[in-house]
Amino acid sequence: MRQYSPDLTPPWKKPKPVAEVPAEPGLVVEEAGTGFCGAVIRCEAGTVTLEDRFGKHRVFPMEPRGFLLEGRVVTLVRPTGGAPLRPARTASGSVAVPGARARVARAGRIYVEGRHDAELVEKVWGDDLRIEGVVVEYLEGVDDLPSIVAEFAPGPDARLGVLVDHLVPGTKEWRIAQEVTSEHALVVGHPYIDIWEAVKPSSLGIEAWPRVPHGQDWKTGVCRALGWPSENTGAVWQAILKRVGSYKDLEPELLGRVEELIDFVTAPE
Repeated sequence: MRQYSPDLTPPWKKPKPVAEVPAEPGLVVEEAGTGFCGAVIRCEAGTVTLEDRFGKHRVFPMEPRGFLLEGRVVTLVRPTGGAPLRPARTASGSVAVPGARARVARAGRIYVEGRHDAELVEKVWGDDLRIEGVVVEYLEGVDDLPSIVAEFAPGPDARLGVLVDHLVPGTKEWRIAQEVTSEHALVVGHPYIDIWEAVKPSSLGIEAWPRVPHGQDWKTGVCRALGWPSENTGAVWQAILKRVGSYKDLEPELLGRVEELIDFVTAPE
């Protein structure tokens, strides 16, 4: 008596096997049913969490043939091995590139007003800047910005981006920025008196940044109003900086301007 396989599906109708891909953090895939595309940020209990480029999260079951990777149907599986998981995103929200080497520095630069500005940009965008080969330097003020730009001599292969504090129409900073006319230099800014204000109050456990009377040193006035030690604003800043973990701790008015500068400096001619 012949033995028959219980599977009576003709061979030509059986689905072809697809690759099984570990759902490692940072892997960018598309969910086949909905078309939602994002990077893997979590994998647990038979599900995977994706984050799209707008920061939206969706959780999907890891079903066979459930995802597309570079246009190919794949089955996501839980990663194996004891190696520590790398972060799916950099502090700026970009997809992390494990093992990427820093690029040789470009001729182009990004200038910021002071040391605190430079430290904050490094804290959040440092990984991105190293991959792009962009160096950030600080100016200690913008009073001499036109002559500084002229000395730098920006050109097609050496673009210059400048981030200015308190760049509001009618202010001294605004008038100085208007004097920079090179097409290879971009001056942008945020509305805050000091870069401290670009850190969200909620990230520091305060309701709001206090108002400081005109003519009074802003940092000193803030520290006194909040009961922080006003005699060492440098130490206060370091405490603030420690509370900044990613772009989520910063105000959008700063985020957009820094991203704009990075795009400008790295844009191909």
